[in-house]
Amino acid sequence: MEKLQSLAHDIEKYILNLLEDEGDNIISLRRKELAEMFSCVPSQINYVLRSRFRPEHGFLIDSRRGEHGYIKILRVTCETPDEKLNHIAGLVGDEISLKEARRLLEALQERELITGRERLLIEIALRHLAEGAGNVETEEMADLLKSMLGSIMTV
Repeated sequence: MEKLQSLAHDIEKYILNLLEDEGDNIISLRRKELAEMFSCVPSQINYVLRSRFRPEHGFLIDSRRGEHGYIKILRVTCETPDEKLNHIAGLVGDEISLKEARRLLEALQERELITGRERLLIEIALRHLAEGAGNVETEEMADLLKSMLGSIMTV
């Protein structure tokens, strides 16, 4: 298992270095060529893309399979408050569970869009909402999360 994690880490690092070298936050790759380069099966490339280049980590993926297939990776940057709010609203959506919210908050902290303290405060508020309502609706959780993140990120 450690070998697979190391391989996934190496693939992730390679892709991140390509993004840094390009400088325009978008790259286009071929799954088959990446798999050959890392001596792995294409499904390993898929695993890395699904697990490490998710929207909550600041990436969008567009891909097409087949002989002329490609993978385009776009790093999402949020420079203005409106861009940040739109990005957060898209990530949270209309519904979110406490587990999904925690995962999103951790990713936002990793991206330095929120601090560790802000993450913990939001998690406490969400947990109290969930406990106080007994069986909290995921819509309420999403609304509270978007509101709190919006307040933090537009300051």
